[in-house]
Amino acid sequence: MNTNMPADPQFAVCYQKHQKYLKLCGLQPKTIDAYSRAIRRIANYFDSRIDDLTSEQLLEYFHDLLEYHSWSTVKLDLYGLKFFYARVLNKSWEELPLIKPPKTSRIPDILSIRQLERLFIATNKLSYRVFFFTAYSMGLRLGEGVRLTVGDIDPTNMRVHIRNSKGNKDRLVPLPEKTLHVLRAFWAVHKHPHFLFPSRKRGLKNVQLVDQPLDRGGIQVAMKSVTRDLGIKKNFMPFSAS
Repeated sequence: MNTNMPADPQFAVCYQKHQKYLKLCGLQPKTIDAYSRAIRRIANYFDSRIDDLTSEQLLEYFHDLLEYHSWSTVKLDLYGLKFFYARVLNKSWEELPLIKPPKTSRIPDILSIRQLERLFIATNKLSYRVFFFTAYSMGLRLGEGVRLTVGDIDPTNMRVHIRNSKGNKDRLVPLPEKTLHVLRAFWAVHKHPHFLFPSRKRGLKNVQLVDQPLDRGGIQVAMKSVTRDLGIKKNFMPFSAS
């Protein structure tokens, strides 16, 4: 389904108001993106007329959405539209009798120490190699590792402050001595004043000028490439995208 911005001027006004509410409610950036995408998709489906949708219309929409998207997308669109109705339209929300499929739980396979060593050695880019080592040694999610800053490292108490983790909560993670040494050596290479894993877009010479961390997509592509070259087929990614 189309997620481009509808051309309707009236919808554009509501959409801008929706963006302001999303930011003021302190939602995570990925949630804001998901709710915004949901409203654009729904607006395109109903020709921008989404201010008075009936239960029958919504059931039809979500039924069609599930034909081509995952259940998680269905839930995000549902929550996004519910937020839009409550905040932007100031209307009550009629719960939809959607049926949630059985919950499944999958955990990643565990790699041997030898396999992890091969993974780190085979990663040519220093920034990715250090990132993989850091994430695995401390059990970090992708977003948690990417957001690490110099100030998050507490070498005195040998711990790391993980900020805005799952559920917008902070947590403290033990810092292995080997990981501390690796991070110190890596920082001595780039010396960025804020990020532990600064973006690679401007090269090492201008790395201190970048204002964003490593690109998540680049990390995931690098991981897939290395595991493919090594012939590792296990589902062992220890970090989600949060």
